[in-house]
This record gives sequence, structure tokens and C-alpha cells, in this order.
Amino acid sequence: MSHTKRLRTLLSGPDPVLSPGMYDGLTAMLVEKKGFDCAYLGGASISYSRLGRSDIGLMSFGEVAEVVGHIRERISIPFVVDADTGFGNALNVKRTVSVLERMGASGIQLEDQTMPKRCGHLSGKTLVSTSEMVGKIKAALDARADDNTVIVARTDAIAVEGFEAACIRAEAYLEAGADALFIEAPQNENQMSEIGRSLGNRAPLIANMVEGGKTPIKPADQLGAMGFKLVIYPGAMIRVLLHAATDYLTVLKEDGITDRVRDSMFDFDDLNAILGTEELLAEGQRYDEKISQAAQ
Repeated sequence: MSHTKRLRTLLSGPDPVLSPGMYDGLTAMLVEKKGFDCAYLGGASISYSRLGRSDIGLMSFGEVAEVVGHIRERISIPFVVDADTGFGNALNVKRTVSVLERMGASGIQLEDQTMPKRCGHLSGKTLVSTSEMVGKIKAALDARADDNTVIVARTDAIAVEGFEAACIRAEAYLEAGADALFIEAPQNENQMSEIGRSLGNRAPLIANMVEGGKTPIKPADQLGAMGFKLVIYPGAMIRVLLHAATDYLTVLKEDGITDRVRDSMFDFDDLNAILGTEELLAEGQRYDEKISQAAQ
């Protein structure tokens, strides 16, 4: 089964799909090795890790596409890619969808912010018109080569136009043909429950869990009961690694040696075991006659 069809199957199943955020081949590999069925690639984490910058629309389309390719090379499970605004108008959206699909995205998420966009849990967002976003959704549907590729429509309207307006936009995006809906940053459980009641039986809904953000954090089973299907933790991976890296640097600066954090580290052999270095080298020997003869 293709990774796109697997995503469709997961989204049509009875249980919520827990999807950790990742941002490169290494973190993607860890997600797959831990047995998750789906992952999520957020633009914020790419910006944090590649640029050391905030999620305020600084990432280019090419940088996102390159990361998608590296991840698909490393894992087989489906993953949804945050494509921000599609990096322009409807024609840009068509190219974005075409390229990201070819690079290995199982689902592609588009949002209704203006450019440059910003993190959905930051203030000061502005939106394109509903009609412009509808056009982008239709362009995305026309551009995909695989009908199983999931087109996710996200609205950031709660913070800009209010909750009712966000629900109206979501209805329009669903009517335009979006495969899944993402109403960003509901501010309380009542809003979350209403989103689930009004839309959950008509399209898969995404719940975005951002530690310290505007939306209450709930376990996946509770979110599933509310009507959400895809539960994403887009930035948790990088927050955990940032915390660990800060501790390591503090110890190294103070002690001049890493002894105090050794119990929190993989050693050289453990790291290579996780990466599959021995298997990779053995595979390479098959194509090198001299090395193969020496090994024998």
C-alpha cells in the first residue's frame, strides 16, 4: 500500500492518529522506529532547526521541499507536510503541491494567512479572502498526481475574525474539496467541542497541540472523542532536544567535560546502532569487490 493510501486509511479508521512532529531524517527515523503510524512536518520546526529563526514566514519553498525529500528517503510511514500559504498565489500552490508530492509528502497542508505568514499561536496574523483560499484549494486538487494525496485546509481565522467566522471559512473550504480541515488555535474546550460536533462527521479534523500555546492540551483519546482525527505535536520534538542540548552545553561550559550528562547521552556505539551503520556498511561491501574479498 502506498504511503498516501495508508494515510487515507488511517484517517478513515476509528481511532485518532497520533502524529509526532519531526524536522529531518534523524528525527523522522526516531518517530518511525518508535512505532508511530504517521508523522507531521511543521514549517516552524524547519525554521527553528535550519535557520535558528522564528516561524514568521522566512522559510523558502525550496528549503521545505529539500527536507521533505530527505525524510522520505529515510522513512516509509506517511507524513503530512505544512506548506504554509503555498508560497504564493494559486499557481504557486499548484507547483508547491506537485513538487512536495513528488518529494514524498502524503498530505499537504495549506493555510489562509497572507504572506509572510506566522506561527498560528502568535498574534498579529492577517488573512486572504475566503474566495482566494477556495481558489488555492481547487488549484491544489488539480495539481496532485495521486488522488490519495490528502489536501489539508487550515484556517487561522479564530484569532483574526472570531470563532464563528472560522467555522464559516472551514465550511467553504470543505465545500471546495479539501480532504481534511485544520481550524487553528481554538481557545477553550467549548470551541474544540463545537468544531468536532459541527465538522467531525464530515471530514478528518486536525488538533494542534502546542505546549504553551492558545489551545488546551488534551490526550489523544479525549480529542478523538471530541471528533478530531489527526493529533499533531509539531514542535515538541525540537523543544525536548533544545532542553537537552541546553543542559549539555551548561555542563560542558562549567566542567570542561561531559561526565555529568553521560547518562542522558547515547554513546558512539549506541548511536551507530540506531542509525544502522553496520547494516549500511555491509550493504556497501556488496558493491566493492576488494572490501568483500577482504571481509571473507
